[in-house]
Amino acid sequence: MESERFARQLSFILEADKEKNILRQTHLSGHGRAENDAEHAWHMALMIWLLREYANEEIDLARAMMMALIHDIVEIDAGDTYAYDETGKATQKEREEKAADRLFGLLPEDQGAELRALFEEFESFSSPEARFARTMDTFQPLLLNNSNEGSDWIRHGVRRSQIMKRHATTVPGSQEISDYARELIEENIRKGHIIDD
Repeated sequence: MESERFARQLSFILEADKEKNILRQTHLSGHGRAENDAEHAWHMALMIWLLREYANEEIDLARAMMMALIHDIVEIDAGDTYAYDETGKATQKEREEKAADRLFGLLPEDQGAELRALFEEFESFSSPEARFARTMDTFQPLLLNNSNEGSDWIRHGVRRSQIMKRHATTVPGSQEISDYARELIEENIRKGHIIDD
């Protein structure tokens, strides 16, 4: 079964495997090692399936899960930008757009366009699926940080204002999960894991 289409699909599949090498600032539960991007994406996809009943709007489950699975693939080229790294965030969009051009360009044109559209949809919050997937993107590291007594927040000196700004993005996807996230944040502020500013 040798064809140019198949060869391009395999090329992308092998390139996507490199996502397992991109380490995040968040650590696995139980004070484990640093999480990688592929683990984060898998965990998000699982959370979307399990927590779908809390979405503010009805969602296409497969579409939302696929967004989760590919949303950080651009970090193969662009690198991980920590949520509270303002310097890194200044160039993040440019780096990620360039990476998206290259990575999705490896695929056959129809599949590359489809995945690029899902990536752009996720980035723009432009659908119920994107809004719920973005909720999981912010909620997942919060759960891990909470399970680790806030060690990553403490290590980076994260402040209330930073985390509340980031977690405002959970509201459009799920009011219930946003409310729960706020409770966890407040609890970690009381414990001194997050700086109260």
